[in-house]
Amino acid sequence: MDEYGHLASFATRWNDNDVYGHVNNAVYYEAMDTTINTWLIEHGGLDLVDGPSIGVCKASSCEYTASGSYPDVLVVGLRAGRLGSTSLTWETGIFRERDGELLATGRFVHVFVDRAHRRPVPIPAALRAAVEARLVA
Repeated sequence: MDEYGHLASFATRWNDNDVYGHVNNAVYYEAMDTTINTWLIEHGGLDLVDGPSIGVCKASSCEYTASGSYPDVLVVGLRAGRLGSTSLTWETGIFRERDGELLATGRFVHVFVDRAHRRPVPIPAALRAAVEARLVA
């Protein structure tokens, strides 16, 4: 977990378990997406309603290494991978809180676009500075 600049807890719910008795794969994506967007709002200055630019998901992936199950609490580690001019690759590690076991690693690529026209724009300066200060290894 110490390889990530930001850690966030994500509690599982009873209905997160699938028929096989483990947290369904879609829940890991929800944990990653929630962690990234919460960080963007709280630390990156993202204005969901009136901001001139938004980040849209261009690609995502997740690799599973172990199973979690309710009532596990997940810890999502977040760091920046590639920081381009208009895109940012987020890297995540999802751990089980009680024993620190790595359950999955994930990747999200956000491309920043003009809200009105959906054309790529440079990553906002304040966001870039926050990422460089907190999430770049």
